[in-house]
Amino acid sequence: MISQEKDSGNAATPDVPVRKSRAQPVTLREVAEAAGVSTATVSLVINKKKNARIAEQTRQRVKDAIRQLGYRPNAMAKTLVSGTSRFIGLVADGVATTPFAGQIIHGAQDEAWKHGYALLIANTEGNRDLETDAIAMMLEYKVRGILYSTWFHRPTVVPETLREADFVLVNCFSPEPGAARAVVPDEEQGGKSATEILLRGGHRRIAFINATTPAPARDGRLQGYKDALEAAGIPFDPDLVLEAYPDQEGGYGATEELLKRNVAAVYCYNDRMAMGLYDGLRENGLSIPDDMAVVGFDNQEVIAAHLRPPLSTVSLPHYELGAAGVRMLLGLDEASSDAAVKIMCPAVERASVAVHSPA
Repeated sequence: MISQEKDSGNAATPDVPVRKSRAQPVTLREVAEAAGVSTATVSLVINKKKNARIAEQTRQRVKDAIRQLGYRPNAMAKTLVSGTSRFIGLVADGVATTPFAGQIIHGAQDEAWKHGYALLIANTEGNRDLETDAIAMMLEYKVRGILYSTWFHRPTVVPETLREADFVLVNCFSPEPGAARAVVPDEEQGGKSATEILLRGGHRRIAFINATTPAPARDGRLQGYKDALEAAGIPFDPDLVLEAYPDQEGGYGATEELLKRNVAAVYCYNDRMAMGLYDGLRENGLSIPDDMAVVGFDNQEVIAAHLRPPLSTVSLPHYELGAAGVRMLLGLDEASSDAAVKIMCPAVERASVAVHSPA
């Protein structure tokens, strides 16, 4: 049985001093003295020990003293007792400084708050020493778990120190199947959705400008393109697949080769590539979507929504990746035992594709 605090029998409530500006935090003892009780009683009230036999009047005196003095419980002391904290760690190689991928933090933070947790964020810029120190600090704070994230979808080597915590990989995965829980974008579904935008516009001869850089996105988006064509009964033509560096110059440079293929619809590996293609097509006196329908990938708002005409594209679900990572960490979402969980990439249709009647 938890011991009780005997009331002094004095019905009068002691005057509780109003907190003054001070350099040091209010202590448990100061609250006890202000409320006229022991420090043990204050601790029982703070920790909401309902089975402690404390008079309601005494509880209220303690609460009044806490409020008026501005006392804050020692979170680290609570952590040492409970073995865990109300923090979730997020270690990223560049997400925090990349507006495009920063939605991962936003999604994780919103989901963490929803379940009573705060997010501790460490942006390492790929520095392994800093990464090791950040994980060590989070372990010292006894975080509930750690999200380990990369700013673009790729395989990664799980740091050994990360294995000392409950963790989930976000926007990356371990090459070893089943080695770690992970959430990643569904690149194949995204590639299929991008191609389907053009198919719904009535196009049958569709080119795809893929990236030259090896990545899960490069393989997945190509496979999605093939799947969409197959579902529409259109044979895959390898001559309609071009490759370029995945930036604006790459898209611009692919324009001439694309026009030789005699197509009126193209799906680009990303929005930056599509932006370069816009420039190349205009230099050739062609308009979008009348002469060429264009679809991108990523939905970088600073690009896609502000091109003229606005670009149809597929959104990378960064916000949902962060939120799903937190849910998986807390055991609210089931994790696959042998593969990363894939998050849908939604299509965003804008004016770069018009309804087209097949010839």
